[in-house]
Amino acid sequence: GMNVLFIVVDDLRPVLGCYGDKLVKSPNIDQLASQSIVFSNAYAQQAVCAPSRVSFLTGRRPDTTRLYDFYSYWRVHAGNYSTMPQYFKENGYMTLSVGKVFHPGVSSNYSDDYPYSWSIPPFHPSAEKYENYKTCRGKDGKLYANLVCPVDVTEMPGGTLPDIQSTEEAIRLLNVMKTNRQKFFLAVGYHKPHIPLRYPQEFLKLYPLENITLAPDPWVPKKLPPVAYNPWMDIRQRDDVEALNVSFPYGPLPDDFQRQIRQSYYAAVSYLDVQVGLLLNALDNVGLSNNTIVVFTADHGWSLGEHGEWAKYSNFDVATRVPLMFYVPGMTTSPLSQGTRVFPYLDPFNHIGGSAPQGRSKRVVELVSLFPTLAELAGLQVPPVCPEASFGVVLCTEGTSIVHYFNITEEEVEEGQEGCDDTDRCFNEEPVAFSQYPRPADAPQWNSDKPKLKDIRIMGYSIRTIDYRYTVWVQFDPNNFSANFEDVHAGELYMMETDPNQDHNIYNNTLHGWFFKKILG
Repeated sequence: GMNVLFIVVDDLRPVLGCYGDKLVKSPNIDQLASQSIVFSNAYAQQAVCAPSRVSFLTGRRPDTTRLYDFYSYWRVHAGNYSTMPQYFKENGYMTLSVGKVFHPGVSSNYSDDYPYSWSIPPFHPSAEKYENYKTCRGKDGKLYANLVCPVDVTEMPGGTLPDIQSTEEAIRLLNVMKTNRQKFFLAVGYHKPHIPLRYPQEFLKLYPLENITLAPDPWVPKKLPPVAYNPWMDIRQRDDVEALNVSFPYGPLPDDFQRQIRQSYYAAVSYLDVQVGLLLNALDNVGLSNNTIVVFTADHGWSLGEHGEWAKYSNFDVATRVPLMFYVPGMTTSPLSQGTRVFPYLDPFNHIGGSAPQGRSKRVVELVSLFPTLAELAGLQVPPVCPEASFGVVLCTEGTSIVHYFNITEEEVEEGQEGCDDTDRCFNEEPVAFSQYPRPADAPQWNSDKPKLKDIRIMGYSIRTIDYRYTVWVQFDPNNFSANFEDVHAGELYMMETDPNQDHNIYNNTLHGWFFKKILG
């Protein structure tokens, strides 16, 4: 059987060369893409860390994990669901967790779901605890807890950063696995580009400020319902943002500071790319690139000023869309002999030119499908699809394996859209992604980004197809986890062909009864 290397990144939207971004320097992730199938329309089920991670690691949607915040453990609060690593462990794999895979804290039982999910206790970098300390040197020479935080790594506590430590530990484990000749499922969770944007300062050199533009749509759209807006409280609390005294809830941030945030996000992505490059090069070094599946994804995206918003916490593509690629030796590549070098390390400071993905699928897919997809790729029995109510079912998945999309060429996909005269049939066959986001009130307030379960009053359910994004914000009762689709507080509809950035909400000037019946159907 194949090993699995599962790389999950915190808050990474697809600003990568392999996704067509012209500014970013991400040669190592692009090199992985050049040997992988890359999904250009992959979406998270909720744009915040703990709910998204518990969703894709259990293969269940947030309405089934009942986790919309950070404060409950699904095995106690919803159902004793098996996780993807647990399934691999039960099938004879050594399962290992490095860095941020589960969201730490109560939502993974203060143990990253050990011992259920992992063969040995998960590794957390010791430098993690300094993430929110005052380690950013201001222009006055003093230290601050800033959002924008390029640092001299030698001055950091322990002379390192968390992602550097995670890479070192993951490489150590690869060497142990090679020696022990044990089949493994190794999950590596990287922190950057999660805020604070704290990364080695040399990466700024890759992105001169004069090359950095504002978002294409840095204003709050006229027809955006207030309930849909997230007021980015987490960045307001950083010292450098607080000093700007920005008005609540809509801002805006000064243009020059917007550019600095975007510059540092890009720099943090290149720092991440180096870590991924070192890790994949180590896979080559231990001679396991020919029999290890590599998955690369993120828990959700991050808004960089689009719609006048920052951070995640919304149903827009910028918050829900993620990179997703699968490297499967012999399937996304020609058969490889043992010891083949697939991932030579590429230095972003002097690497020129990108490499095109091995295969690209525009199919709309969801992270909740990761569990059945990886099971199928590894040759394990694919967990059954969940019944409608699955709280009592230990092993099932609400996603479906997407392996059948791996070898469909784009031409076939285009042709597949033809000859669809029966609208209902077309709709039902078309892949869709569901996302959702809770709100405490109809207007933005201090806890709109991350309402606790007891404070949730409205749930925004969103459908993304290749053609549109459709969202309804409906009344929600946190006591019995029920949504009332008869009580619609607001709606959004964006047509992708004419409005790819989702700036022009046409919900109120459309006959959307047809859409609505489809959702409820």
